[in-house]
Amino acid sequence: MELKITDSNFEEEVLKSELPVLVDFYADWCGPCKMMAPIVAGLADAYEGKCKVGKCNIDENMELAGKYRVMSIPTIILFKGGEAVSTTVGAVSKNELEGKIGQVLA
Repeated sequence: MELKITDSNFEEEVLKSELPVLVDFYADWCGPCKMMAPIVAGLADAYEGKCKVGKCNIDENMELAGKYRVMSIPTIILFKGGEAVSTTVGAVSKNELEGKIGQVLA
């Protein structure tokens, strides 16, 4: 199950995480975000214990969206060691995201 990432828990859940963290920046009104939701949920289950997967609602967490320059959604950012190492904008395939996760787990 995905974590709910917010302005208040971002540092603890993402920046200080010992595991890589995939964060899906989304909005409830966004069509492509809705298309990505089942893929992101599946990744959360598939990588449990190896990579954290979280969702960040940009309407509720504008500070984070601004800090990471989220201009279009969905924007999916992969963090490792507290650093953003990969950014994907728009709806993409599960295979593409699995490839990016695989690179940071290698």
